[in-house]
Amino acid sequence: MPLLMNPKALFGVTGKIVVTGRGNSPLQKCEVLVEGNASSRTAILNRPHVLNAINCSTAARMMKLYKNWEDDPDIGFVVLKGSGKAFSAGGDVVALYNLLKQGNFQGCKETFWTAYNFVYVVGTYLKPQVALLNGVTMGGGAGISIPGTFRVATEKTVFATPETLIGYHPDAGASFYLSRLPGYLGEYLALTGDKMSGAEMISCGLATHYSHSAKLPLIEEQLGTLITDDPSVIERSLENYGEIVHPDPASVLYRIETLDKCFSHDTVEEIVDALETEAAKKQDAWCVATSRKLQQTSSLSLKVSLRSIREGRHQTLDQCLRREYRMSLQALYGQISSDFCEGVRSRLVDRDLAPKWDPPSLEKVTDDMVDQYFSRLTASEPELELPTQQREAFT
Repeated sequence: MPLLMNPKALFGVTGKIVVTGRGNSPLQKCEVLVEGNASSRTAILNRPHVLNAINCSTAARMMKLYKNWEDDPDIGFVVLKGSGKAFSAGGDVVALYNLLKQGNFQGCKETFWTAYNFVYVVGTYLKPQVALLNGVTMGGGAGISIPGTFRVATEKTVFATPETLIGYHPDAGASFYLSRLPGYLGEYLALTGDKMSGAEMISCGLATHYSHSAKLPLIEEQLGTLITDDPSVIERSLENYGEIVHPDPASVLYRIETLDKCFSHDTVEEIVDALETEAAKKQDAWCVATSRKLQQTSSLSLKVSLRSIREGRHQTLDQCLRREYRMSLQALYGQISSDFCEGVRSRLVDRDLAPKWDPPSLEKVTDDMVDQYFSRLTASEPELELPTQQREAFT
């Protein structure tokens, strides 16, 4: 259901903001709402009952909007935010789980195909994007915001790439942006799924600005007055409400030396051994807790995710997305392991938090299993197509 069939038709000569999908309108049920201004558009993820989790129709709608806005010379920049208490909890993995249970593999493929294409469009967008990361920002939610121009974090922001906890791997471009974090922080976040605050995001570069959530209406109001496509003008506007913050003293960022020492190793087994050695040597509770967390996580997912981050260091965004597409289909098809379905069942469906991982331990995960995740798809299974030549020509 289109929200904005003709954007220009919504605006009068004053350029007054027009909001679609509010109140008792049927548009209230739409998964992406739109607010308009004379020189900008705001896309609002509107699935608050599932923390704005992204499904195929959401990604398709966003793709259509962004392409229309990119082609419109009257639109200078785009704002992206979530409704309710979250920005976006990521991909709708429960919906994928249900599709798999129904044998609808095509629906799963379409979801990944559409979502990854949208991530690529965000990462190569010709106009600035301002993502307001107020609340939960995880997985695919990070994928559609971090590749953009500006990311505003708040005291309510909770970032994570928790995919290994459900027998999966960080995707939607995660192997690109996590691999570019300082030191081996990306490996740590990918393997443990640990959360970061808004203050931590700004400190390590995942966010570009930090502001208290109470100031977000003022930020949006000021952005709405701008008639520009100049990133420097937008940045100055954001800085008017920016704040200097520091991570909590308990933050992992204050343990970066130990983190790098442990997570720089080539294998997951060596990482676990290093954590245990440090724990015994220094009586470090953080090392103990981190080691225990890794040992409770899907062993196959850990090995696959570590390799993904390491490969991502030497790849472009489009290369990462193509590889992640192969990995994602391998995970969902369950020919190597059924850990994805088991992880979603345990954590999000039955909620017993007692997954039965297969293989059950690191030593049971063979190199062939990991290699298969990264192998090219069969001749009958097309690789992910991204408009790289078209978009690179523009940039």
